[in-house]
Amino acid sequence: MTTAARLIVGVVLIVAGWLKIGNPPLSAQAVKAYKLLPDSVATIVGYGLPILEIVVGVLLVVGLLTRVAGLIAGLLMLAFVFGIAWAWGHGYKIDCGCFGGGGELPAGQEPSYLLDILRDFGLVLLSAWVVRFPPGRFALDAALGLAGERQTRDIEEDD
Repeated sequence: MTTAARLIVGVVLIVAGWLKIGNPPLSAQAVKAYKLLPDSVATIVGYGLPILEIVVGVLLVVGLLTRVAGLIAGLLMLAFVFGIAWAWGHGYKIDCGCFGGGGELPAGQEPSYLLDILRDFGLVLLSAWVVRFPPGRFALDAALGLAGERQTRDIEEDD
């Protein structure tokens, strides 16, 4: 189960980051659309977020520093849930920018806030699973002995 959770969260983060990394100004625009941060901070977040998503996603996929990566992924997803709920609560009609794009939606187009929140909250739950349980058989943490004694024993019992 943990391997599946790692892979799902990791792949989602890699895809999200990859789709944004080629156009940092658009990523910054997406962050600014939430009106949660000062423009200068939103620009920094917009430029840095795709890199962070890719790095954390790769760590999860390969199973290295699994608990730390899972914790960061979960916190990112909670921040995304908060941001989307904030935009919804304030009546903003924006594209979440989760997989590229972002900013104000064209007239007549409605946001999909509920689906975005449910998706991201599901990823929060998977991230919590990754933090709580051993990294799984196919994790570098286990192969390198970084899983910890209890986790290594749990992995061996699963084999």
